[in-house]
This record gives sequence, C-alpha cells and structure tokens, in this order.
Amino acid sequence: MKVVIVGAGSVGGSIARELLGHGHEVLLIDLKPEVIGRSGLPGAQWLIGDACELSVLKEARLNDADVVVSASGDDKVNLVVSLLAKTEFGVSRTVGRVNNPKNGWMFDDSWGVDVAVNTPQLMTALVEEAVEIGDVVRLLTLQAGVSSLVEFTVPYDAAFIGATVGAIDWPQDASLVAILRDQAPITPSRDDVIEGGDELFFVTTLAAEDELRGLLSAAHMPGTATEDAPAPAADDGFDG
Repeated sequence: MKVVIVGAGSVGGSIARELLGHGHEVLLIDLKPEVIGRSGLPGAQWLIGDACELSVLKEARLNDADVVVSASGDDKVNLVVSLLAKTEFGVSRTVGRVNNPKNGWMFDDSWGVDVAVNTPQLMTALVEEAVEIGDVVRLLTLQAGVSSLVEFTVPYDAAFIGATVGAIDWPQDASLVAILRDQAPITPSRDDVIEGGDELFFVTTLAAEDELRGLLSAAHMPGTATEDAPAPAADDGFDG
C-alpha cells in the first residue's frame, strides 16, 4: 500500500514509522529539508515542498496513493490537502489530523476528509478509558462524522455478564467488532460469552451511539442485575 503523509513532525513521523514497519510504501511531504536528517526513518521517500501547492502534489503522484494522511500541525493545511487529494487526484481514502477541537466540524466529506483524528479528543478518550470503567468512550470519528469507534469496559457487576453476544439487544446501527480480553483481541461471534473486564469495541452511527450508551449504562446500574440473560432480539445489530 502506498501512503502519502503530509507533515513529518512527531505525529507524521510516528505514523510513517509504524507503516514502514508493516512493509508499506511511505512518502513524506514537508516544508523543512532538515526533517529528513533527524527523522530516523530509513526506507521512507521524501518530497520537500508546500503540500498545499498542486504542483507539489502532482510531483508526489498522489493519483497513485492508496491513502493520504494530512498530519501537519496546521488545520488549514490538513483541510486543503484532504480536499485536493479527493477532488484533484481521486484518492480513495484520506485521514485528517484535527489540531484544534473547535475546527473538528469542518473535517468531513465536504472538505474531502474520510476519517478525522482529533488528537486532543483521542488523548482525552484514552485517559478516560483508563479510569472510567462502565462508560462508553468515543475513540475515533469515522466516515466523515457519520460513524464512530467506541469502547466500553464491562464492569464486574454488569447485568449482562454471562450472556452471549447474540442474546443482547444491541441497537440496530451499532456493531460489536472486537473484544479485548486479557490483552488478547477476540473477533466476536454470537456465541461468545461476555465477561467482567472485557473491553468491547463498537462501530456505530452517532445516533445509535447514544442508544448504546443508554443500554450499557442501564445494564450496570446497581439493582439491575438479573439471573436471566437478555432475550435475543429479532435484529440484534451484530455483524458476523
């Protein structure tokens, strides 16, 4: 996979390092030539120039890129690059870094952004995820703000412990995509039994996220535990 990353700072450099480690082809674009020497990214390709200039993106052959990541520290640059990548080069997937949370509303398909990564929001979510068991935490916004990736850590007194995934009446537009148990990821099936301490990851629409939050919050309130697992629903919203 060919990935073009705009901005070779700490964020862009870290992304590039991970991608190179997984065998992907990476091209970094940055204004400052000195970043090449201090990057420590052997195997990366480089282009020094202003990524907001169409000529620079043409030189980078963006039309051959599978993914364009706009990871600069300037939201205006990230929006312009995402828009040009989509409209001028037909890049199938764009990822935009949101530096100022107040600008997050602009990072959608109208600016050519497929996935917006709000770094401060993500860091806050990870902190909350570490200290708030029993709360739904949004990790990422996907598909230009239409969907999100959320995490829920199952409290040890949750009513649905011992229930199977398929027996829980999940919201229709919320799909359980992974379970993290004892640091090991599990691809969930309808027959998997939920245990206390499980980390549940859902891809959900924003509307269904509120419904999911209500379902999971109510399920671990004191006095809500029952001996019987929730009855299966006609459409449980689970894919797989």
